[in-house]
Amino acid sequence: MNPISIVVITLNEEKRIGRLLEDLSKQSHQNFEVIVVDSNSDDNTCEVAQGFDKALPALTVHKMESRGTSLGRNTGAKLASHERLLFLDADVRLEPTFLTNALHQLEKRKLEVAGVYMSAEELSLGYRLGYGLFNAGLYATSFFFPTSVGACLFSTKRAHEEINGFDEEIVLCEDCDYVRRASETWRYRMLPVSFWFDPRRLEQDGFFKMGLTYLKANVRRFFFGEMRNNEMSYEFGHYKDADNKC
Repeated sequence: MNPISIVVITLNEEKRIGRLLEDLSKQSHQNFEVIVVDSNSDDNTCEVAQGFDKALPALTVHKMESRGTSLGRNTGAKLASHERLLFLDADVRLEPTFLTNALHQLEKRKLEVAGVYMSAEELSLGYRLGYGLFNAGLYATSFFFPTSVGACLFSTKRAHEEINGFDEEIVLCEDCDYVRRASETWRYRMLPVSFWFDPRRLEQDGFFKMGLTYLKANVRRFFFGEMRNNEMSYEFGHYKDADNKC
């Protein structure tokens, strides 16, 4: 299988970035580089990431002066050496066979851009039901108005460059906008693989509140287009640890 550039965006993730990098070091497919793009963290995120330089020989840690989800992903894509791209958030967890299975599906189905389902393994019944509904929505919309989770998203450099990357003016649903624009040229589908991410997002914002926020945002996008004027305020990297150190 072809090599892949993995772009990981971070902001005050010293407690989680190590878990993801350890997962990557244990992947059955090892032909990849990792580019950690940090949004000028206030903690030791970069130092923790740099500590994996032996476990991940093809590791780059780049610290930006500015902050932004889309800015970080676009910066990482520019630094990437390989054609195939994978965008990850720092609080994502992956099984050892994730890259092998995902890359096999991408090649088999000849996909440039593809989304990944969220796993609710080991979570409560309520979360599993909620994730099931959310994943069903990702699958259904992939055929007519693609939506995706930017925390784990596959692309290629040519597709990324053709659509001018992530729109840095969009704060909420920039990932959905990305796959929507990409699908105008390239076939977009969901892969039959999954990733796990830290449920702190749901716990702090509220499971149903967060679900309704994204539902409302995508309904609004469908009828009125992308939101570039703070129609629905959203703060990048606002999730806190229990001890409020981040």
